Amino acid sequence: MKKVVQFFKDSIGELKKVVWPSRDDVISSTKVIIVSTLIVAVVLGLIDVILVRGMELFF
Repeated sequence: MKKVVQFFKDSIGELKKVVWPSRDDVISSTKVIIVSTLIVAVVLGLIDVILVRGMELFF
């Protein structure tokens, strides 16, 4: 039981050392992720269309 209590005390101590990002940092990172995801989705969609059309030519 002592080990469990010590684990939680150590965890709380480590969480106090964490430097949390500011709200602006989180918002800008989220924008980057959303834009990156949309770009990758469009590129993969175009590749899919090209491959499907190419396969239709062969069959």
